[in-house]
Amino acid sequence: MKLHIVPAKTGLQWVKLGVQTFWRQPMALTALLFLSMAAVSIIGIFPIIGPYLALVLMPTVFLVMMLGAAEAHQDRVPRPSLILAPFKAGKPRIKALAVLGVCYTLGIVAIAALTSLFDDGTLAKISLGNEPMTPELAEQIVQQPGFQIALWTGFALYNILAMLMWHAPALVQWHGVSPIKAIFFSVVACLRNFRAFFMYALGWMGLTIAAGLALSLVTVLLSALLGSAVALAANILTIMLGMGLVTMFLTSAVFTFRDCFSPPDHERTLHVDDVTYDYK
Repeated sequence: MKLHIVPAKTGLQWVKLGVQTFWRQPMALTALLFLSMAAVSIIGIFPIIGPYLALVLMPTVFLVMMLGAAEAHQDRVPRPSLILAPFKAGKPRIKALAVLGVCYTLGIVAIAALTSLFDDGTLAKISLGNEPMTPELAEQIVQQPGFQIALWTGFALYNILAMLMWHAPALVQWHGVSPIKAIFFSVVACLRNFRAFFMYALGWMGLTIAAGLALSLVTVLLSALLGSAVALAANILTIMLGMGLVTMFLTSAVFTFRDCFSPPDHERTLHVDDVTYDYK
């Protein structure tokens, strides 16, 4: 396995490929993400252990979306059965994904614990879905100076966790790397290609801001046409936009992995679940 160092402009290319690939199969990729998150949410309902099991499965969800993106990039429709693909790769890879999931869960718990030192756990409760955002809670947050510290601390720590996990599921699945080595190589790839990933982050930030401005403009137009019904229409558009952007972002991840690492076994293909993906 060889690490590739890519130029900074490649980061914007990753964003472009993610958007283009999404629009090849927008409904199928969005449905794949919805089904994956729905399955995780159902598991999270179980008392006590459910939320932790849901977190353990998040690296697998990330991998499923990479598989879906690889399918769409080759003009194939991502099938719902891709959700089960990581569990068909054999016991060693399933165990490795489980270890990655445990590491991710421990990371989230550690971040929640550290940010709780500044805001008495407010951010952790909101982020983990344990406490819904209400006007009363929003007012309390504004009056709580420690919340901003917790917010920025959590943001910085989660970015570190993202580096640890970004390439790890794919390295486990396609290269057969052990979980600890996968985490190590993931960090090295992100740091060695920092300029490309910085442009990648800027690209997604700019796209998100542009989409938000476009949504605001559409909302203004709808308010003129629909009057009191604009709130419902705006909420629907916001949900659709958010889901689309998240799906595009996850779709782009496979291209970051493809460009940062050489093909497995010196081949130009990826073999997953009896499907061959062109490694180009």
